[in-house]
Amino acid sequence: MSIDADLKAAIAVTRFGLGARPGEIDAARGDPVGYLRDQITPAGAEPPKGEFQSGAAAFTQLREYQIAQRDAKAAGDPKADPVKMAQKTIRETAELEFLARIRLACQTQMSFRERWSLFWFNHFTVAANQLATATLVGPFEREAIRPHVFGRFEDLLTASTLHPAMLLYLNQEQSIGPHSPLLTEPRFSAFAARGPRGLNENLAREIMELHSLGVGSGYTQADVTEFARALTGWSIVGPAGDRYSPGAKSGTFIFRPVVHEPGVRHILGQAYAQEGITQAGAVLHSLATHPATAHHIAVKLARHFVADDPPPALVARLERTFRQTDGQLDMVAETLIFAPEAWSPPQRKFKTPYEFLVSGYRAVGLAPTGLPQVGPTLTGLGQQPYNPPSPKGWPEEAEAWTAPDAIIKRMSWSEAFAAAIEPLMGQPAEVAAGALGARLTPPVATAIAHAESRREALAILMMSPEFQRR
Repeated sequence: MSIDADLKAAIAVTRFGLGARPGEIDAARGDPVGYLRDQITPAGAEPPKGEFQSGAAAFTQLREYQIAQRDAKAAGDPKADPVKMAQKTIRETAELEFLARIRLACQTQMSFRERWSLFWFNHFTVAANQLATATLVGPFEREAIRPHVFGRFEDLLTASTLHPAMLLYLNQEQSIGPHSPLLTEPRFSAFAARGPRGLNENLAREIMELHSLGVGSGYTQADVTEFARALTGWSIVGPAGDRYSPGAKSGTFIFRPVVHEPGVRHILGQAYAQEGITQAGAVLHSLATHPATAHHIAVKLARHFVADDPPPALVARLERTFRQTDGQLDMVAETLIFAPEAWSPPQRKFKTPYEFLVSGYRAVGLAPTGLPQVGPTLTGLGQQPYNPPSPKGWPEEAEAWTAPDAIIKRMSWSEAFAAAIEPLMGQPAEVAAGALGARLTPPVATAIAHAESRREALAILMMSPEFQRR
């Protein structure tokens, strides 16, 4: 089915991107596909603007706070409470990181690139649901995700797995091989006597279930356990350094042979005889290039960009490119934007709360200046900043976001937002045309034209089915 240039330009900006800023649909009209293709770059996605700590520095600061608290308790100082200081610092840092990220989403001229990056950040979820990870979510996105979103999938999988945020979020730093030297050799008997310690399967399970193969792909619990054994030793350098790796930088990845489970691992019918860090690395390579991973990623991409029930033909195209290029994500992105199924006019994706607020700001050419303008609303709508409900990330399906109460809250925010920015907005008809282009239907245009005020007109636009969907 062919569609005219005006509608294709609107789809390019509002479906593949994060919503149209004034003039953006006009800019895409000459070559909508080329407009998107120009946003695919080997450098990945640009980071939010600001001077933020690295993940290594943030981790080190947290550990130093915890050490200070331990020492204060040991000294019997009732006034010292380093953890409260840490919580305040971490909360403020995370808020600044999230504000910078949503401002980037609202202002960028490369919103397909930004959406693509946000997809992968949600795919490799890390949540700020504990003190240890709250300070690391922003660095994780900047360091492990954004630089690799148009590179090889294997590099993205590896970078996310090695980052201290993921290792802490899924408790990998606690995992110890049951037959590792630390628990079996006499020289470590004092450590072994401290209490039961052993294997943690969280990271292995989520890599297989969520990050690579996907549910129902044929792996077993035995495969998860074997992969967890291969991953033992993957950890983080503490502030005091590491006795086995002199000079290792605090807050960075380290492999500790002393806690690694010895032996050959058997996963998905393949034996991994490699020793040390290379064993789990070899497993990651196999998972990244497995046919089931290609299918899992293809389904998720098609579901995110096009429909909750993704077109089988689009899934097949994406899967084929993934397999033929060994997971080269720039080529997968090109396949997506060239696929005719991705341009089908019906708007079948309902915006998440984050997408809704971002597209609202983009429609009027503005961005939030403080987290209170968006944070409480996102939390009230069920998408608390940096805090997805599980390692699965935020749900994609419309039913997760379309409860009657949620729609009422969207309406309340639209009205408040329209009232707040009314002095700054242009003529409602122009805003509507710039936001939706050829997707603006006559009934919505008429309702906007007959609105009693500019604020009412903007609220009508934002609550229209055309604006709520992409």
